[in-house]
Amino acid sequence: MTATRPPATALLAAALLLAGCGGNGTSMSHELPGCATGDDATAANGVVLMAQSVPTATWLPCVESVPVGWTFAGLDARSGSSRFWLDSNRDGARAIEVVLTEDCDTSGATEIPSDREDLRRFERVTQVAPQYHGRRYYVFDGGCLTVVFTLAGENRGEPLALATHSLGVVSREELAAQVHEESGRRLHLDPPVDEGGGS
Repeated sequence: MTATRPPATALLAAALLLAGCGGNGTSMSHELPGCATGDDATAANGVVLMAQSVPTATWLPCVESVPVGWTFAGLDARSGSSRFWLDSNRDGARAIEVVLTEDCDTSGATEIPSDREDLRRFERVTQVAPQYHGRRYYVFDGGCLTVVFTLAGENRGEPLALATHSLGVVSREELAAQVHEESGRRLHLDPPVDEGGGS
């Protein structure tokens, strides 16, 4: 059975309320922020919420797939930042946390060749034993995507591979086109800019 999603109009209305709530505005979701969902393979509602929470971000995180042994734990979107978690049956709750912010501090991290075009990648390991703690940063125009690892299992290769292959990104431009199309061209992900430069 395929789960149905709320229509884009209802979702975007909720997202716009989130964006207008100021520093205390928050929205929790237990729906997987999938990169491509449903018959039309469009980004899930949670991705739109994250886009509204960090309006400068040109890329938004999403989940390509959830491997066996892993579960999606929830998404917290608030004005200025968003985060979601993946639990592992071997590494415990919130073994992987994905955080979207406008910027981030990469001091102490090493830049390595990126696996994603237009995103610079940095790595920093803060602890190896008894748990493995590390951060992976993807820095891009208007935003930063941080993947936080807290791994307790002996095999760390699988969770690290998860971050590379199961987490994806959607461009803001593509998401904006999706919202506009799904709303019958009535709604915009971002307020349109008038000819005078205002919104």
